[in-house]
Amino acid sequence: MIRVLHLVLAPRLSGAEILARDLAIDQSAEGMAVCVASLLPVHAEFMPLQDDLQKHGVQCWFPLRRHRLAGKLWNLFLVVRRFRPDVIFAHATIPSFYARALPLRVPVVYVMHSATNDFERPLFRRVEHILSGRARMVIGVSQQGVTDYVQAVGPHPSMTVVPNGVDLGRFAFTDGAAHSGRAPQVVQIGRYTSVKNQLLTVRAFGAVLERVRDARLVLYGVIEDPDYQRAVMDLVRELGLADQVVVAGPRTDVASVLSESNVFVMPSRFEGHSVAFLEALASGIPIVASKIQPFAFASGFPGVQLVDTDNVPCYADAVVEALGQARAQRSLAGLTLRDTAARYRAIAHQVSASRLAVSIS
Repeated sequence: MIRVLHLVLAPRLSGAEILARDLAIDQSAEGMAVCVASLLPVHAEFMPLQDDLQKHGVQCWFPLRRHRLAGKLWNLFLVVRRFRPDVIFAHATIPSFYARALPLRVPVVYVMHSATNDFERPLFRRVEHILSGRARMVIGVSQQGVTDYVQAVGPHPSMTVVPNGVDLGRFAFTDGAAHSGRAPQVVQIGRYTSVKNQLLTVRAFGAVLERVRDARLVLYGVIEDPDYQRAVMDLVRELGLADQVVVAGPRTDVASVLSESNVFVMPSRFEGHSVAFLEALASGIPIVASKIQPFAFASGFPGVQLVDTDNVPCYADAVVEALGQARAQRSLAGLTLRDTAARYRAIAHQVSASRLAVSIS
């Protein structure tokens, strides 16, 4: 039986952690022994997902409090010693640094989830140069991530692209909002951080209200940057939109949020391969998103507008147009969770087999 450890920074409602949760459940169902561990304590909103993981036979080892660097390394060492994994999937750059910094014989697969190029930071670039050889494989969730890595660090002997996938069982085509009789609702789902551009959405929504007076905007996401979230709330008050805009934390029931909304917006400056964007595509909701490379694959899909969201009037025009559109069924062949999970299972078998071969030799 293959033993798989998924390491995340913090158990929270964000793309990397949700993918790790989905992969862990899939691998456990396929007969693997699976554990999800973290460097930071669990967020309160993730607790129902932790319960779900444990119901599916996945072990969860999360620290009870925040530790300094040495404490994080020691806790991770204990997790590895107790669980005895055959392979570690380290989701995102910081967890991969910790996994590779320990003197372990367990192969580490570094999964690059970041919405930005982490290696534009000199410190991260220096650390990766040191630790690169300790990654058995490097996975990019998009080709851009792999390209950024090669340009900043150099080629790795084993690199591949595995796009994120959406669970079509949870995010199927729905048309509830069209018949609800509620005011038209625009939704953005994403961490509160400048790269997600919620401030742009609020400004554009102010212009939308000039033409669609009963519209409302809801923002949901993990509060990664509290100062940025406060800036969003301040702008809502400054523009006099407090009655039409909700600035809230994360939601576990994203499928319900999408089914109740009329337009999904994502004006990100950068993305890896956004799980939230895939979920919106699967739900059929009209989408307005930024014109960045990671979204380009969806440019030909019905009901998807990729525009210059930095241009607020252009962004607002696209949202108004989307509010008049019906939902659309879209084919996501190759982008389902089933596709993604199969790739990760194959990689787990490949890496663990190579480890066994090395130990025998």
